[in-house]
Amino acid sequence: MKRMMGLMAILLVLLLAACGNGEYETIAIEEVAAKQEAGYTVLDVREPYEYEEAHIVGAENKPLSTLREEEFSGLSEDQQYVVICQSGNRSQEASAILNEAGYDVVNVSEGMSSWEGDVE
Repeated sequence: MKRMMGLMAILLVLLLAACGNGEYETIAIEEVAAKQEAGYTVLDVREPYEYEEAHIVGAENKPLSTLREEEFSGLSEDQQYVVICQSGNRSQEASAILNEAGYDVVNVSEGMSSWEGDVE
């Protein structure tokens, strides 16, 4: 009986370890403003030239190219981020990288090409 309990405990630990940090949430672009109001920071993962053309008011720029190199300077593990790009592809990859690194992220399924709000 003790052996069976020990085996079950080991299996439980392995199962929990396999789950890692879990999945991140994905939202529609219409939900971005509500997340901002709730205290999330918009993280634009497009390249700087794209970000400079127009970005969501208050958004920070951290290109996917730097995240791929595990360059997280300027980001805070205590902050929650809404991750956006141009069309939704790069933000998905960036969200996975950041989630794996321990950041609290929400991915935006669409991107700036669908954004109808204010930009700067």
